[in-house]
Amino acid sequence: MNIRQRTEEIEKSILSPYAVLSINSKGREREEAKCQIRTDFQRDRDRIIHSKSFRRLKHKTQVFISPEKDHYRTRLTHTLEVAQIARTIARALRLNEDLTEAIALGHDLGHTPFGHAGEAVLDSIHPGGFKHNEQSLRVVEVLEDKNGLNLTWEVRDGILNHTGSNMPSTLEGMVVKYSDRIAYINHDIDDALRAGILHITDLPKECLKVLGIDHKSRINTMITDIIMESLDKPYVKMSKEIEKATCDLREFMFENVYIGSKAKVEEEKVQYIIKQLYEYFIDNPQKIPEDLRSKRPDEGNQRMVCDYIAGMTDRYALNKYKSIFLPIGWQI
Repeated sequence: MNIRQRTEEIEKSILSPYAVLSINSKGREREEAKCQIRTDFQRDRDRIIHSKSFRRLKHKTQVFISPEKDHYRTRLTHTLEVAQIARTIARALRLNEDLTEAIALGHDLGHTPFGHAGEAVLDSIHPGGFKHNEQSLRVVEVLEDKNGLNLTWEVRDGILNHTGSNMPSTLEGMVVKYSDRIAYINHDIDDALRAGILHITDLPKECLKVLGIDHKSRINTMITDIIMESLDKPYVKMSKEIEKATCDLREFMFENVYIGSKAKVEEEKVQYIIKQLYEYFIDNPQKIPEDLRSKRPDEGNQRMVCDYIAGMTDRYALNKYKSIFLPIGWQI
């Protein structure tokens, strides 16, 4: 018995009957030899961490576009916070922590530069629309490496269904779906308070009464509630009271931070930049790097341009715009 097989046996003995055992995975699109050391879900997690798309998350906007100060969240720090919350819940519920972590680390790989502002403009100009969860799946299935990362079915399902109305097929995926919301609501409040866009007295009092006054109390309340509601159950959910307060707090953030606040005043500019880049590369597809042009030539230029722009970091998009559209001073 090798180390992977020993780990698979340990999973059988300690995980919940509702957890996904590594040995029971539905597998990969392309067959490959098993690792002697790591389970399939451990390998998926490692492949995501070592991907170029994962590294680029450090220079992609969460809420504040290209923040100059060091303590604002980026798409990477958001991803790490989601993974931490998800692992805590998964361990308490005796779910598969490796599967949970792999989904969490991969859930936002397809996010555009400039956060949801970038997603919105690509959705409006690209035929067929654009959704970051679908792009995240495309990243791991097609765009990364030579022919995608060949992840397991369960990880790909969790990535695709981490947001929106569709539900993941595993409890581990549901844990990530909740953890994503817990993370962004609370860390976006923290960033908005730091930026002076919100003051603590602005936050809805009824929500704070239920969830807690400070950052750590709210996160602890949400996590503890999910664990207590879902312990030894074939589902993952919040209690009605905590769910309502969480949704109300999320709605407050949309009304006061995500839409129309000082944090969003630059959005029209970045949307203009993305539109200009999209139109330029549609007319000049030969300017796109060769490795991307060779991926799926049968899908056409519009798909290729969308993939290229979605993969850009904030600063790469800005620099690319400057190099194409702004004159360079004469060098003597």
